[in-house]
Amino acid sequence: MRDEQHVPQGQHGLREREPYGDLTGRRATAHWLHTAQLAARYPKVQVDDSVLYVDDGDVLTSAGLTAGLDLCLHLVRRDLGAHVANQLARRMVVPAHRPGGQAQFIDQPMPATDDRALAPVLDWARERLDEPLTVEDLARQAAMSPRTLYRRLQAATGVTPLQWLLNQRLRRAQSLLESTDLPISRIGELSGLGTANNLRHHFLKQIGVSPSDYRRAFPLA
Repeated sequence: MRDEQHVPQGQHGLREREPYGDLTGRRATAHWLHTAQLAARYPKVQVDDSVLYVDDGDVLTSAGLTAGLDLCLHLVRRDLGAHVANQLARRMVVPAHRPGGQAQFIDQPMPATDDRALAPVLDWARERLDEPLTVEDLARQAAMSPRTLYRRLQAATGVTPLQWLLNQRLRRAQSLLESTDLPISRIGELSGLGTANNLRHHFLKQIGVSPSDYRRAFPLA
C-alpha cells in the first residue's frame, strides 16, 4: 500500500493521488465540469472532454450519470449483441445506443422526458426503415404539421427527425451485421441506408468503424 505520509500535497493542502487505475498515457473522459481539473491534476492522462464515454480496453470512463448508462449499454452490446442491449434499454426507458464519440451537448442536454404521443408514429417508422421516409411522411402519419412534428420529436429525443431516422437505420444495420451473413450491399438496402458505400460512410462517421470491421467484432455462432 502507498504510504500516505509521502503522498505530495497539492493546492489547499489536499493530497494528490493517482487517478483510479493506471491512466498514464491513456485516453479518458469525465463530466465536462471536471475535465479541466482532471487534466490539470493529472497531465499524463489524455483527457477528452468532447465525448460521452471512452472504451480503452481494460479501462473505461464516462462523462456523468446518463453517460455511465450509455457506457453500460455499450458493454452489453459489445458482449451480448445489439438485440440484448436494445431490450435492456427499452426496460430502462433510455436511448438504446449513443456512440461514445457523440458530443456531451453541454448547452443542450438530452431531455429527461419523452413524448408518448409520438410512440405510434415512431414504431410505424421503425417498421418501414427500408422505405424513403421523409419528415412529411412522419408528420402525415402523426396527424401533425411537419413543423410541429419536427419540434416535438426534437424535444422528445434531442435530435432532428432526419437524425433520428439515421440513428434507427444504423441500429438496424448493426443488428443485421451481428445476426446475419447478408452482403453489405443488401444490409444497406434493408436498413434504408442505400448502397454499400453510403452505409460505409455513415458507419465510419457515426460509429467509427467500417461495417466489415463491425461484423468481425460480432462473429455468428
